[in-house]
Amino acid sequence: MARYGMVIDLQKCVGCGACAIACKAGNNTPDSQDGQTFNWADFETTTTGTFPNVEYDTKPVLCNHCTKAACVEACPAKPKAMFKSPDGITLHNDERCIGCRRCQKACPYSAKDAKKEKAQYSVISYNSRLHSAHRKFEDGSELIRGCTASGKEISKAVGSTPPHKTDYSHPDYESVRRKKVVEKCVFCAHRVANKLDPECVVACPANARIFGDLDDAGSEASKLLKKHKGTRLKDEAGTDP
Repeated sequence: MARYGMVIDLQKCVGCGACAIACKAGNNTPDSQDGQTFNWADFETTTTGTFPNVEYDTKPVLCNHCTKAACVEACPAKPKAMFKSPDGITLHNDERCIGCRRCQKACPYSAKDAKKEKAQYSVISYNSRLHSAHRKFEDGSELIRGCTASGKEISKAVGSTPPHKTDYSHPDYESVRRKKVVEKCVFCAHRVANKLDPECVVACPANARIFGDLDDAGSEASKLLKKHKGTRLKDEAGTDP
């Protein structure tokens, strides 16, 4: 059995955001709800220095699929809604989720910052209401009445309403999640099952993201970890990210 993981080459990543756009389009994540963002492929940005000597740094962040996942331990559902798959991916089952959000509070990467009073990264998000990932294509309003086409008209003209190519099936989660459940990066398990890389890996123009079996010494991910000294976010949290 594989143990999947992702290596991100920070020397190649330029913070273009292609991974985030591909993830959002491929996984049908919703717009912001109640001040909460739904970016499974997120970024941590820092600015240092004083103008004009300023440095801007962008670091990509996502679910770390921890070996000792705090979110899994905190989930009270029986059987657990948040669980580890045999291949190392931290998955979420929509049917079993009761929406308690204990996983979100337990995750050291989603935990609230006492000073900022907001999640540091949108690793685990909560759907407070039903959403359509492509709501604009169901909207009948026009930007300029009688002049520009509405999203609904465009969908009718092309013969389908998104999601279409991203209307995937998986035994644990839906292509568009329901309300009152949490959602998170699942390493595109529906794609991995079909021998395809996650959406963010495919979209990266710099090939900065490398996905593979960490237990396979011949995989590109394993080779890079052996060749270079890697770092993991919040390693001190003890979750073995």
